[in-house]
Amino acid sequence: MSTSSGSGSAAKAANTAQEKLISEFYEAFSRRDAEAMVACYHPDIVFHDPAFGTLRGESAGDMWRMLCRSGKDLVVSASDIHASDGRGRAHWEADYTFGTGRKVHNVVDSRFDFADGLIIRHTDDFNFDKWAAQAFGLPGKIVGYVPVLPEFSMQRLAGLQLKRFQDSRRK
Repeated sequence: MSTSSGSGSAAKAANTAQEKLISEFYEAFSRRDAEAMVACYHPDIVFHDPAFGTLRGESAGDMWRMLCRSGKDLVVSASDIHASDGRGRAHWEADYTFGTGRKVHNVVDSRFDFADGLIIRHTDDFNFDKWAAQAFGLPGKIVGYVPVLPEFSMQRLAGLQLKRFQDSRRK
C-alpha cells in the first residue's frame, strides 16, 4: 500500500467525520438543542449571515441559544451535506413564526471550515430581501428595495436583540 492511499483513507475519514459533525449540528437545530449545536463549534468560531452579520465565539453560541428558545414552531431540515479538505457545505430550510407573528420559510446555503475536529467558521447565505418580506410583510418588501441599508439595519436590530438575550442570561 502506498503512502498516498494511506493518506487518502485518512482524508476520507476526516471528511466523513466533518460531514457527521455538520449533520449533528442540524439534527440538534431541528430539536432546538442549542447546547448540542454549540458543542459542534470551536471556541474561536466565526459565524456570519445577512441578518446578524459577523459573530465570534460565545456570541455565535448565544445567537443559536436565543433562536432555539424563541423558535417554538421551528422546523429545520438539512440536505446536501458534504465535506472535503477541511471545508464543508450544507443546504437547509427552516419554517417558523417570526417575532412579528408572520410565517417564514427560509432557504439557506451554509459553508464551513474546520479546526481541531470542530467547526471554526460557519457562513450562512440566504436571500435577505425574500426573508425580510416574509418576516415583516410590506415594510420588509419596501426596505428590501434600498440597497445596503436593510441588511445593516437588520444586523443592528438583531445585535440589540442578541445583547438583551445575553444580558438576561447573566442575571
